[in-house]
Amino acid sequence: PHARMEGCEHYERNCTLVAPCCSKVYPCRVCHNAEENHEIDRHAVKEVECTKCKTRQPVGKKCRNCDVVFGSAYFCEICRFFDNKDKGQFHCIGCGICRAGGKDNFFHCDHCGLCLPKTLQSTHKCIEKASRSNCPVCMEDLHASRDPCHIPNCGHLLHSPCFRSMLQNGSYRCPTCGKALVDMEDNWRHLDEEISRTPMPDEYKDVKTKIICKDCNKESTE
Repeated sequence: PHARMEGCEHYERNCTLVAPCCSKVYPCRVCHNAEENHEIDRHAVKEVECTKCKTRQPVGKKCRNCDVVFGSAYFCEICRFFDNKDKGQFHCIGCGICRAGGKDNFFHCDHCGLCLPKTLQSTHKCIEKASRSNCPVCMEDLHASRDPCHIPNCGHLLHSPCFRSMLQNGSYRCPTCGKALVDMEDNWRHLDEEISRTPMPDEYKDVKTKIICKDCNKESTE
């Protein structure tokens, strides 16, 4: 049997977690971390409570008392993760946590330390433990975040919502290295046209200086 839809704003499931750190009951780890001054170790959770019959019991796929399935679409015994919605969840041994989006659509890069879309398998820039840091925009965790990561050509990860927010505010450069996050060729062409229509004063027209392009690291004289 399946219980009525339960859960929180983060996940739909038919059980709550008993936090091993403080013994409090929360719908999910995100709810716990938002309320407490410490973070829950998802792998250390030993007990859950059934939302239908309120029976507290060891972690399992279904209730020992009323037989309700805790996660009708997905259950990971390693992460103590339950979900009633199918999001293409899968457990990645390399990442040590569950991911969403379909296992067949991703590969795990051991050097970067995270799962990446297969479309980037031969083209992504490897950066050691790329996700084991905080987003340079919001300073929140990247590796275990529920928000997807944007992967620019420079390889410095940031949350996709943070990336979109940067673009909306007219910021187009990586906060880590300063390289362009998007193709800026049209912008550079427009700037060149503006400069050509704005001649320098006579006293500066022959002045030259060396510059280095942040995107290609090539030196030129202007």
